[in-house]
Amino acid sequence: MAQPKRGEVWLADLGLAAKVRPVLVVSIPYSDADYALVCVIPRTATPRGSQFEVNMQMPGLQPGAFNLQGMLAVLAAKFLRQLGSLDTNQMRQIEAALKRWLGM
Repeated sequence: MAQPKRGEVWLADLGLAAKVRPVLVVSIPYSDADYALVCVIPRTATPRGSQFEVNMQMPGLQPGAFNLQGMLAVLAAKFLRQLGSLDTNQMRQIEAALKRWLGM
């Protein structure tokens, strides 16, 4: 299976409570010496209006937002299929919100 890449949106199994849901990959590829973990931001179909949600429409997905406060590391084996990818401007929006949340 191909390793998910930064900027791609995948369907991933986040476990029993978190369900199978779309996630945005924000980490860079790992190497053989690293853990097979990928840092992702989950997408929610029920945004709360938080300053740490980035509303974004994507073809094939219902309206929603990427919830930066839900960021987590997921085993590479939990990625089911690629759904699409964000363009440069969309990734800039995510990066700006992520920097704001992390105080960077």
